[in-house]
Amino acid sequence: MITFPPAKINLGLQILLKRQDGYHELATCFYRVPLTDILEILPAEETTFTSSGLAIPGDPEQNLCLKAYDLLRKDFSIPPVHIHLHKVIPMGAGLGGGSSDASSTLIVLNKLFSLNIQTQKLHEYAASLGSDCPFFLSGKAMLASGTGTNLTPVSVELAGNYLYIIYPEIHVSTAEAYSGVSPHEPNESLNTILQQPENWKSILKNDFEPSIVRRYPEIGELIDQLYKSGAWYSAMSGSGSAVFGLFKQQPASLDLPANYYSFIKKI
Repeated sequence: MITFPPAKINLGLQILLKRQDGYHELATCFYRVPLTDILEILPAEETTFTSSGLAIPGDPEQNLCLKAYDLLRKDFSIPPVHIHLHKVIPMGAGLGGGSSDASSTLIVLNKLFSLNIQTQKLHEYAASLGSDCPFFLSGKAMLASGTGTNLTPVSVELAGNYLYIIYPEIHVSTAEAYSGVSPHEPNESLNTILQQPENWKSILKNDFEPSIVRRYPEIGELIDQLYKSGAWYSAMSGSGSAVFGLFKQQPASLDLPANYYSFIKKI
């Protein structure tokens, strides 16, 4: 069975408070975009994982797709599988590619072996793999709260816009991203802000962005370039370092360094 795990962008990201368990309460809007990996899962004699496309760093045995398989295998008698992942979504970019791959693995295994796992239980499995994972079980825009696993559908529609994603191949660790933010209560809720797209440029903010741009000015320069090219909104996605711009008309490609990844497509 073949599926196409999608990337996401974050529309706003508010860091509200630090919890006693060390995690942070946040508010963000996850929005699925048409940049996808390709995932194939087939029954096999033994369980194996292979990949192509972008090189995946680290031990293949620790890939989230295999972790998703092992998670279900503890509760269900499922046979060995061969998992092949063709990697297109840049890693460590704030685009959720690894989380999407893991959730797609859960979905495919549930269908392939008729496990009949209900939505809430699938959500629990996904949440145990990563805070972004539950979002990818649904195709809708979601307002995420808590650590990112509490999801509520939100009325946000970007269809018809052109999306321009640029990844400058700067790795920003989660620890680094959180070290630069001070949790605070915003003046307006994120849901209220999201209903004012005409004002997003001035009021829809990613709390990670200011400190990361100070450390890596080229990220801020990319956002400025996207605005100068006609974007009506541009920001960093998640904890970065990928940035995106939204355009009413198809944008021209920017003159970027050869090692930068870029993607332009109508949503």
